[in-house]
Amino acid sequence: MMLEKFVLAAVTTNPKKVPSGTAVFHCDSKEEMETVAANLEAILDGIAHALTEELLIIVKH
Repeated sequence: MMLEKFVLAAVTTNPKKVPSGTAVFHCDSKEEMETVAANLEAILDGIAHALTEELLIIVKH
């Protein structure tokens, strides 16, 4: 079985914006959020998508 179009993680500066049921990485700044998301893209073989200025998701396509 192969996972397609699956949310692998959420990276945020505002924990109230994240849905339950996914791995969440809390960051103190937008710069930290972007760095964490870039690292997770490489580690998880996913793509980061910005949903808001406070929330990025890492998705497997």
